[in-house]
Amino acid sequence: MFDEAVHALREWQRDDQPFQLHPGDLGWYRRFGLQEANAAVRIWRGDGQIVAVGLLDGADLLRFTIAPDARQDEELARRLADDIRTPDRGVLPAGTVYVESPRGTRFQELMFERGWQSDVPWTPLRRDLGAPVPDPDVRIEVIGHDHADVYAAVLRASFEKSTFTEERWHAMAVGSPYADARSLVAFDRGDAVAAITVWSAGPGRPGLIEPMGVHHDHRGRGFGKAITVAGAAALRELGSSSALVCTPSSNVGAVATYRAAGFDPLPEVHDQRRD
Repeated sequence: MFDEAVHALREWQRDDQPFQLHPGDLGWYRRFGLQEANAAVRIWRGDGQIVAVGLLDGADLLRFTIAPDARQDEELARRLADDIRTPDRGVLPAGTVYVESPRGTRFQELMFERGWQSDVPWTPLRRDLGAPVPDPDVRIEVIGHDHADVYAAVLRASFEKSTFTEERWHAMAVGSPYADARSLVAFDRGDAVAAITVWSAGPGRPGLIEPMGVHHDHRGRGFGKAITVAGAAALRELGSSSALVCTPSSNVGAVATYRAAGFDPLPEVHDQRRD
């Protein structure tokens, strides 16, 4: 099921579409192992084709998207809304839950009509990769299996309460999405100072940054911008048409970092919440 979902998501990525679930999101979740990833994926089919894909990202958040040609389909919207609002259908539990989906779909309209509310805003950002990306001005290394411990250590030092480990990097890297991904680490005088993983969806399609972090001992020195620029360059080498990232709008530092790295903010997006 996991690889089926990845394949569908690759096909749906377009620069003219709203920010949506990306195969890189599934690739990042693959750090928990294939069994966990398969358990977290939800697929909806119609006429023998996949028409929607979801990722249960934790117990109370469903991140999902709909095939571009089915986003105004009334019957599908009602089917999805019924599945998601009914706890015994195994998509989301009872209580306060959240759904992330693309803007402008009939599904979103229907959820609001049924009493769901907008949650806190997120800012998607995009960098066009039609032109060459400048040098990041720091030493960058592509991380493979031999140095997964370096990447993992930087990521743990970048996010409070992070549980990322070398073993989780290996679990992520053997997943099918990682065939079109790169993990990079930035170095300053021999110290690993920032890390990023970027995910291509194939040539001519937008790629995704997930995650990017700067070691807490090395912040405020431009390493976030540098590693983001390096990530954009890696996506361009992989054939991506653009680089995408999404961060909470309240994280003004992250938004500023991405803008400094040449990313333009897109209209804010909101999860939908049912209390």
